[in-house]
Amino acid sequence: MNLPTIAVTMGDAAGVGPEVVVRALVEPEVRGLARCVVVGDAARLARAAEICGVDVRFKTVGSPAEATGEAGVIDVLDLGIIPADLPFGELSEVAGEGAFQYVAKAAELAMAGEVQAICTAPLNKAALHAAGHRYPGHTELLAELCGVPEVSMMLSTGKVRVIHVTTHIGLVDAIERIDPGLVERTVRRGHRTMVDSGIAEPKIAVCGINPHAGENGLFGRGEEEEKIVPALESCRADGIDAQGPLPADTVFFRAGRGDFDLVVAMYHDQGHGPVKILGLEAGVNITVGLPVIRTSVDHGTAFDIAGTGRAEAGSLVEALRQGAALARRP
Repeated sequence: MNLPTIAVTMGDAAGVGPEVVVRALVEPEVRGLARCVVVGDAARLARAAEICGVDVRFKTVGSPAEATGEAGVIDVLDLGIIPADLPFGELSEVAGEGAFQYVAKAAELAMAGEVQAICTAPLNKAALHAAGHRYPGHTELLAELCGVPEVSMMLSTGKVRVIHVTTHIGLVDAIERIDPGLVERTVRRGHRTMVDSGIAEPKIAVCGINPHAGENGLFGRGEEEEKIVPALESCRADGIDAQGPLPADTVFFRAGRGDFDLVVAMYHDQGHGPVKILGLEAGVNITVGLPVIRTSVDHGTAFDIAGTGRAEAGSLVEALRQGAALARRP
């Protein structure tokens, strides 16, 4: 089987990242999805395995090509940054630096074509900033490291995939920012991601902005005709099956029954709400527009339970599942 290779970043070493990584990578299902190599610290992972009571061996590799993914073994690109006495559950500049270096190494591997996806365990933004790396989070950091000016957020579940034209800005600002160029670039990024994951001719539904997608100008101020229609005409001229603008109140039902492979949401809550009603544990955050797919867990560093062995790995397993499904095949 031609499995993709996924770089799994360990995240903040003082948080639950090491524990969830260990728990996830010993799952037989994960070994059948992808060849995984952890970018992190082998000694910290071994400590996490001890805390969690997981019987596993760690093999240090020099490159992803050396990873074998054999049962009972976790392959690690060991950067050796974390001191043995680093406490769990406490903000640490050293852990912030480690988290940055793990992501930087994963980005380097992606740019070199050595991995087909990146899956990130959680980092702590305050620790990242304390180490001198002032990024809002993984997305902006990876975009800069990979030299990519614009990326898109996609949420993926077993039933629905949604890519967003705008995300973390107010609704009034979102409507102002939406323009034909941004809509077109988002649709094309989504289309490319679907094609790369093996869907040769994806069906894409594009939401309107206003109720009933404007109802032919009855609602709103003509935003659909001005901001969305020109983008879709351009995409369709290149053979992309992008339907819309469609009413958002029905399009997610249609996507859930299989009418569409991807929904394009215009703003944050339009896309996030329908996905999260399916269950927070079902949704995976995906960054598209990078040289590779990047998926992430849907939780933070959880300092309150870090080092206790109580952290669950379900979110990381789902992130690995989605990353493997969307990754380009080597």
